[in-house]
Amino acid sequence: MTDRQYKVLFICVGNSARSIFAETLLRETAGDRFDVYSAGTRPATTLNPIAISVLQDKGHDISHLRAKHISEFTGPNAPHFDFVFTVCNQAANEECPPWDGQPISGHWGMPDPVKVEGTEAEKALAFQQAYGALKHRIEAFAALPVQSLDRIALQTAVDEIGRMSSETGK
Repeated sequence: MTDRQYKVLFICVGNSARSIFAETLLRETAGDRFDVYSAGTRPATTLNPIAISVLQDKGHDISHLRAKHISEFTGPNAPHFDFVFTVCNQAANEECPPWDGQPISGHWGMPDPVKVEGTEAEKALAFQQAYGALKHRIEAFAALPVQSLDRIALQTAVDEIGRMSSETGK
């Protein structure tokens, strides 16, 4: 076993819901094993209020959360990431900077709950589904014996987690 802390970045376009869910879930699921961040390629000015409500209702600490631009995580003073994940389909196609050290990357895309139209109940359900799908993926990732897997095995595991259904987590 090692005491090494792995740095993880979750990227989405708006950094107002899915990447915020992922950041919060991994931070709280894995404790000190991971140093977790999220950012957007075109972040919103504020976090989505429904996303914040979901996190609060589930007892998560939201005091430190804010929308951040990906540029905060580039340059000479930026953290060196071990893992970089995109959690929305658009971010996978965005101009993302090259990451020093070639972190293991994964695309865990899922539908954007922010874009759901309909009743308040339908919108709330979309956010609950995104949260649930990310929770399953984060739990699977946090359960990986990261320190004992080689790079190829880690990349394979990350890719497999990304293939989990975005609706059911299976």
